[in-house]
Amino acid sequence: MAEAIRIIGIDPGLRRTGWGIVESLGNALHFVASGTVASDDKATLASRLCQLHDGLADILHRTMPHEAAVEQTFVNRDAVATLKLGQARGIAMLVPARAGLPVAEYAPNAVKKAVIGVGHGDKKQIHMMVKVLLPKASFDSEHAADALAIAICHAHHRQSAAYRLAMAG
Repeated sequence: MAEAIRIIGIDPGLRRTGWGIVESLGNALHFVASGTVASDDKATLASRLCQLHDGLADILHRTMPHEAAVEQTFVNRDAVATLKLGQARGIAMLVPARAGLPVAEYAPNAVKKAVIGVGHGDKKQIHMMVKVLLPKASFDSEHAADALAIAICHAHHRQSAAYRLAMAG
């Protein structure tokens, strides 16, 4: 008998990092929890990164996921903002990796395609489909909803033969 796999999806951000946890058993998905880790925007960058680290580490300790998925950074016109997002994303990947979890990365378009069926769509469509796919889901921010979408994307992709082979090796 197969066991449910607990997946944490992480939507990295320096101000607010969303997280969402689902359990995947075969084709069935079940909502576990979601939330947002916030940093103090008046603190130094190093302190803010520590706040994100400590918040995510606490969530992993309390919820005990088996796998993690993080959204890839998109590059925008503001190089400083992109760099800061990249640093927050580094924390989002480091925390589960340090906890011994495999960490998958997904482009924003891959997440959209997995959740709404196409690679382009707005936040409202994504959040609506998260509620359809996970009827018991609740989220305190759009970042938490996005994190659930990332977890859903990973649940779909992890069932592919190529992914299973990659994780086994």
